[in-house]
Amino acid sequence: MGPIRRFLALPPDSVPKTVFVAVTLCLLASMVVSAVAVSLRPVQEINKLKDKQINILQVAGVYDPEVDVLEAFAAFEPHVLELATGEFTDKFDAATFDDRAAADNPETSVALEDDPAGIGRQSRFVTVYLLRDDAGAIDRVILPIHGYGLWSTLYGFIALEANGNDIFGLQFYSHAETPGLGAEVDNPRWKALWPGKRLADEDGNLQITVARAAPPAGADFHVDALAGATLTSVGVNNLVRFWMSEAGYAPFLENLKAGEI
Repeated sequence: MGPIRRFLALPPDSVPKTVFVAVTLCLLASMVVSAVAVSLRPVQEINKLKDKQINILQVAGVYDPEVDVLEAFAAFEPHVLELATGEFTDKFDAATFDDRAAADNPETSVALEDDPAGIGRQSRFVTVYLLRDDAGAIDRVILPIHGYGLWSTLYGFIALEANGNDIFGLQFYSHAETPGLGAEVDNPRWKALWPGKRLADEDGNLQITVARAAPPAGADFHVDALAGATLTSVGVNNLVRFWMSEAGYAPFLENLKAGEI
C-alpha cells in the first residue's frame, strides 16, 4: 500500500490527519489574508493620503467636511524644499515625493549627531505646502515636523502666517502616546494654545517653548505643557525647536521673510 493510501486509511482523529488538516487550514487562511491585504493596499494608501490632506487642511484652518477633500486640497501648492539652502528644488516631483522614505535613504538623508528631536536620520529634502490668498500672495505656510515623544515618533504639521514667524496652528496626525496623557496632543483645547504664538523674537532668536512656565521672552513664545505628560511635552518642545532652527526650516523662513519665496 502506498503512502497516500496508508494516510487515507488512518482514522479521522489520528495525529497525522489532525496535523494535516490544521496545517492545510492555516495555509489556506494565510493565503486568503494575504490576498485581501494585497487587494486592499491601494485603498489603504488612498485613505492614508486623504487623512494627511485633511490634517493639512485642518492645521491651515480651511477644512470643511462638506467640501470634497481633493477639491479643497487643490488650493495648496506642494513644493520639495532643500533644507540646507532654504530653496525649492525640482529634483523631485512634489506630488509623489515621500518624506519618510527619503529620511531612511542614505542618498537623501544624513545621520544626526546633534539630535534633540530623536529622529536618528534627517532627510535633506521635505515637502512643504503654500496656501495663497485671492491676490496670489502667500497666506499660510504648512511645514511637516516630527520627533520622538515618550513612546513614539509624533508626525504632524505646523502652520505659519506669511511672515514666517507667527504660528497659525499645530497638530499631529500620527503617534502612539499614552491615551489621556501624551495623547492629549490631539486635544482641541491644547491645540488652541498654539495660534498667535511666535517662533522668534525681534532679534531673530528662537524662543518658542513648550513648558509649564513661560520662558524669559514672555507669553508670546509660550505654550503650556500637557498636564501629566512631561516627557511628551519635552519631546514636542524639542521637535518644534529643532525643526524651526538652522538645522530645519530657518534658512527657508529667512528666504520667506526676505520675499524670495
